[in-house]
Amino acid sequence: MRGLRRASFSLGVLATVLIALFPFYWILRTSLESDAESAQGVGGKIGLLPPHLGFAAYRTDFVGQHFLTPLINSAVISLATTLVTVIVAALAGYALARLHIRGAGAILGFILLAGFFPILAMIGPLFLLFKDLGMLDNVYPLIVTYLVYTLPISTWLLKNFFEQIPIELEEAALVDGASRLQTLRRVVMPVALPGVFTAAILAFILAWNDFTFAVSFLRSSAHFTAPLAIVNFGQSQFQVFYNRIDAAVVIIAIPIALLVLMAQRRIVSGLTAGSFR
Repeated sequence: MRGLRRASFSLGVLATVLIALFPFYWILRTSLESDAESAQGVGGKIGLLPPHLGFAAYRTDFVGQHFLTPLINSAVISLATTLVTVIVAALAGYALARLHIRGAGAILGFILLAGFFPILAMIGPLFLLFKDLGMLDNVYPLIVTYLVYTLPISTWLLKNFFEQIPIELEEAALVDGASRLQTLRRVVMPVALPGVFTAAILAFILAWNDFTFAVSFLRSSAHFTAPLAIVNFGQSQFQVFYNRIDAAVVIIAIPIALLVLMAQRRIVSGLTAGSFR
């Protein structure tokens, strides 16, 4: 009976993994097709494996579509957003965790509300604001906009993490003459690295994957981010080359996959901080 349960559990896990991974496999499979094979696959016979393995779609994306420029734009915007998010969220989270601030509960509630505010509701006001300031079609509005929803979740995450650190460590540093900022930088931050790392990765992923704000604020292709550039990939007057589109999707998914694989333990420990008290 126990063996049957284990077998059923294993089959359930295997089925779940296969269902979850199948879309990613299909994107990778399509990206390895040639243009002719991709055209034949639409409405024709489709196999689980591509007829031939090739990287022509990847070469076309980089050489013909100049995909490197959108990738660099996305990297610059995401890294800048991540850096500002970590610095501001660390200061805000530490203040909320350690300083006796009047109305801290209301502030936390407002931060949580801001983090779940509908993105579509923010586009109109922000578009008019950046238009009046003459900042449309520029990377800076995107960095500011991404902070709107990366800061709340990072502040909450780091606040919970700072609360887990024994306050005796900070008190000892303060007694030794360190200022509050020195205590935060030299004592608290090294201990809170898993939480900081988790906040940084989440902020980077949110900024890297964004399409809604990019399509609203950017106009010229020279400023396009990678998700926005994909929209114009693989389309001609008479045909859509899905292999080129999927090749671009694979390319922008690689940095995120590598980040998650390398830091999965830190992400789990950071996300579970504050769960047990």
